[in-house]
Amino acid sequence: MRLRRSNGRLLILALFYVLYLVIGAAIFSAIEGPLESTLIKELKETRNKFRWDHRECLTDDDLEAFIIEVVSAANRGVSAVNNVTMTDANWSFGQALFFAATVLTTIGYGRVTPLSDGGKGFCILYAIIGIPLTLILFTALVERLMVPAKLFLLFLYRKFGHLYKIFHIQLMHLFIALTLFMVLFLLVPAAIFTVLEPKWNYLDAFYYCFISLTTIGLGDYIPGDSAQQQYRAIYKLSTTAYLLLGLVMLMSVLAVVYEIPELNLGFHFYMKSDGEDEEQVNLKSSMDQTGTKYTKHKDEDMEGESSYQDQTVPPGRPVDDK
Repeated sequence: MRLRRSNGRLLILALFYVLYLVIGAAIFSAIEGPLESTLIKELKETRNKFRWDHRECLTDDDLEAFIIEVVSAANRGVSAVNNVTMTDANWSFGQALFFAATVLTTIGYGRVTPLSDGGKGFCILYAIIGIPLTLILFTALVERLMVPAKLFLLFLYRKFGHLYKIFHIQLMHLFIALTLFMVLFLLVPAAIFTVLEPKWNYLDAFYYCFISLTTIGLGDYIPGDSAQQQYRAIYKLSTTAYLLLGLVMLMSVLAVVYEIPELNLGFHFYMKSDGEDEEQVNLKSSMDQTGTKYTKHKDEDMEGESSYQDQTVPPGRPVDDK
């Protein structure tokens, strides 16, 4: 009986997740399918024209083999343009550091990958040790960043506690944190990448920032991959620093969200939520017998009382940081 409620909610969530996948697939197919068909048609026309113009000295099999080599090299991060010349090799120190950061943060663009068996084996061992180390480091940094964040929240309590409910002040705090993250780690960097990457528009740059900081890492846009990119090593180092700092700040924003019980929706799908529901029933039953009590997380109106989230803080009264 104790697990039935959470299992039921979990089943509903799983069904909704599958539906969400199906809807997403349908929309992506509808949007991208026609463009893909157009590109395929144009590429066939270009290939046939090139083959016809050079029909006396180039067979179709030779052309096919050449295209396969070019595409295979491009998928490994080696460009065939400009007579296969690049200002900096893919595995220079700056490029390798950028690759290592994408492995440890699980962004994993996939544009540049280890080619040798030794490199692939080392990448596995490197990730096994490095990914948990990265999580520990980021968690420790977020813990320290939450100290000034909570001090600022206390300031908001003292400033507006006598005017607004605690929950509303927490939402204000979250809005400020989210706005700072959006401006400093999405909007401004996108503008910088737009200037540094001549083939990117602002949407491309914002798309890259969002896809990278959410660790989706599709790999369709990677800064510094132009064959004529100047100071590529420095550019890659700067981008690596941006990604690491941006991920830490994103985790900090998520920590602020987690501090607000009403926004912690995932709790309702955990098995322990059944015990919490039973505890709430017991609290209400006990309250009906003994008088006023406050629940810890619920923001429900009860007879003659409200949860602590509905309270306001009298001016000048200290606020407990919990």
